[in-house]
Amino acid sequence: MDYKQIEQKWQKKWEETGLYKFDKSKVDKKYYCLEMFSYPSGAKLHAGHWYNYGSADTFARFKRMQGFEVFHPMGFDAFGLPAENYAIKTGIHPEDSTLKNIATMEQQLRRIGATYDWDYEIKTCVPEYYKWTQWMFEQLYKHGLAYRKNAPVNWCPSCNTVLANEQAQGGVCERCGSVVTKKNLNQWFFKITAYADELLDGIDKLDWPEKTKLMQKNWIGRSFGGEIVFDVKGSDEKIRVFTTRADTVFGVTYVVLAPENPLVDKLTTPEQKAAVEAYKEKAAQATEIDRMSSTREKTGVPTGAYAINPVNNREVPILVADYVIASYGTGAVMGVAAHDDRDFVFAKKLGLPIERVIRSKDGSPDELPYTEYGVMVNSGEFDGLESEEGKKAVLKKLEKEGKGCLKTNYRLRDWLVSRQRYWGAPIPVVHCEHCGDVLVPEEDLPVRLPRNVNFTPDGESPLKKCDEFMHTTCPKCGRPALRDADTLDTFVCSSWYYLRYPDAKNSEKPFDSEWINKVLPVDKYVGGAEHACMHLLYARFFTKALRDMGYLNFDEPFLSLVHQGTILGPDGNKMSKSKGNVVSPDDSIAKYGADIFRVYLMFGFNYVEGGPWNDNGLDSVGRF
Repeated sequence: MDYKQIEQKWQKKWEETGLYKFDKSKVDKKYYCLEMFSYPSGAKLHAGHWYNYGSADTFARFKRMQGFEVFHPMGFDAFGLPAENYAIKTGIHPEDSTLKNIATMEQQLRRIGATYDWDYEIKTCVPEYYKWTQWMFEQLYKHGLAYRKNAPVNWCPSCNTVLANEQAQGGVCERCGSVVTKKNLNQWFFKITAYADELLDGIDKLDWPEKTKLMQKNWIGRSFGGEIVFDVKGSDEKIRVFTTRADTVFGVTYVVLAPENPLVDKLTTPEQKAAVEAYKEKAAQATEIDRMSSTREKTGVPTGAYAINPVNNREVPILVADYVIASYGTGAVMGVAAHDDRDFVFAKKLGLPIERVIRSKDGSPDELPYTEYGVMVNSGEFDGLESEEGKKAVLKKLEKEGKGCLKTNYRLRDWLVSRQRYWGAPIPVVHCEHCGDVLVPEEDLPVRLPRNVNFTPDGESPLKKCDEFMHTTCPKCGRPALRDADTLDTFVCSSWYYLRYPDAKNSEKPFDSEWINKVLPVDKYVGGAEHACMHLLYARFFTKALRDMGYLNFDEPFLSLVHQGTILGPDGNKMSKSKGNVVSPDDSIAKYGADIFRVYLMFGFNYVEGGPWNDNGLDSVGRF
């Protein structure tokens, strides 16, 4: 039987009759089925991609058979580091290589017999799309959710660009695996922290894998506690510390600042300046994950300054130590050596006092550090209070005195979105000496990405080298000004693409709100679990922000989520060109036809687990 001829005949028929085109008049019966779109950074899709797409396509067919009007689009996440690195490797301009790869992948997707409605295709690297990515940036800026500041940022020395915290988990670059360092740069951020509570509180309502929901909860990392203010002896400066254990404040015997905390330079005495500077330089060479390790040797140096404990007016030394991280809390901690494991080890190492202020409830002997809740002792008027009650009482008194308050802290940090790379949407901002940061007027969007740019990474934004792009006039005053040289993180493009699909050809606005509110939210979303703390979190943030701006009437982008497993090579290892174990769907389709290939994908694996590829499975399905 000639499978290919039969399949081509019917695929052509589907195309001619518009069998899988979305009927807008039946939107009341809509079912929005969506897979995470591909990066066209490689020349072709492999079998692993089709494990995602093929099974989701089968599900879309199933929903259509149930009577739903299925909206099933496809597009390409075409900007970003993978595509740029591919272009550098091949010597081909990223625009050329990306569009060529997209054309190849389109052909592959059509040959597999997918039910995509290609009328709604999007490519994030074309001006018709990134014009609206820039528009999104401007809306966030106008609503106080985009800002620029100088900050220590994650820097990948191999990729020569900054990384968001989510892209540097474990202290390594998620793209290339290089150890991430810190660098002070003026960068753009999105204020995702403004939605921390809503992102956390709304996640349990979603039909998502429990593990993914837990990953987002832990990444947001909400902690309830208090902020306590320590005065500095002989200075007007104040040190604010966040703590979940205000019941231990009488046991503070020192205060520690992160090396990056701006107070370090302000408070260090002349006698200690050389030692502190040397320590800061050494700390900058350590990864954040190393600094936070519980097994790493604790180090630190005194600043020579002293803080005053607000509950007993005791003077305690202020030190600098790299186990304190500037990006968490206030970048300062109160050292309670008797009741915290890290503080105990640090105090032992540096010979600092260790004083008990909590004992066990039953009075039984316990060794230090004692980190459990118990009863307050050596705590003045609070002696005898249990820890929970004591925390509230201490903070209540400090609040009356203006030296403390209840506080909620988050592990989540604002999203760093500017990148020192070429292949991305230019940031639509002009920097004017007289007017400051000025948005490019909406009618002048898109700010087009110039083609003739040397994009070999050297640590500087490639667009800085393009005078024709950089030099412009200020939209406010008309004087000479410079464009922003950075480009947007590719995750900005994918944070709203699901909104563009149903109105992909709209040239007047990113989408028509009335129409989008009928088609959205996505009913079934399929893609990898590796995006739990990046794309999936960012998309939720965008949806909530656009809702508050009045563009959307729903709270969540993806009601139901499924993660596919990983298809491994025949050798049981992850597919990789270097290992020679990549399985091409083209080869399988040429030999067996698309249906046999797809049936094997559906029946040969547990969908959420995946497993190693085996050609014998194709033979079995063929016999069936």
